[in-house]
Amino acid sequence: MASDPNPRILSTVDELLGAVGERLGSSRWHEVTQRQVDLFAEATGDHQWIHVDPERAAGGPYGGTIAHGFLTLSLIPTLVDDVYRVPTAELEINHRVDAVRFRAPVPVGSRVRATATLASARRRPRGFVEVVLAVTVEVEGGGVACTAETTSLVRFPDPADPADPADPADPGGTD
Repeated sequence: MASDPNPRILSTVDELLGAVGERLGSSRWHEVTQRQVDLFAEATGDHQWIHVDPERAAGGPYGGTIAHGFLTLSLIPTLVDDVYRVPTAELEINHRVDAVRFRAPVPVGSRVRATATLASARRRPRGFVEVVLAVTVEVEGGGVACTAETTSLVRFPDPADPADPADPADPGGTD
């Protein structure tokens, strides 16, 4: 699969709803650096040697340091931004992540990319559309690192009701 440097543009609710079931594409490759891993360790307090000690990790099970699984997961929004965009949205909120599986390590210095399929999209109250993506993060030459279903809430402007307040804490109820 070749990486598409041009994200798919879905500008209307109807375009978004009409793309359900489609593979939206793949992101560009992103190199995972030791600096990035170290900064993630600092931010989260997870300083396990397999992530932050290159000398010790060289003798470990992976022959070097590896990215935290949650770092790999946290790259999904940035990687998916390469895959598709909704430029007309006035607000996009990460709402939920389900079915996360860490399938293979991500060695520091390797490159990852995400491939996304629009699993579902449905209208929600107050101009929101709930978007569920099936995302696969792969390591270049190393198979699948992570799979997840991400749910975001995309709010389109409603010219008929410009005073309609968006409350991200309550996008119109839950499932």
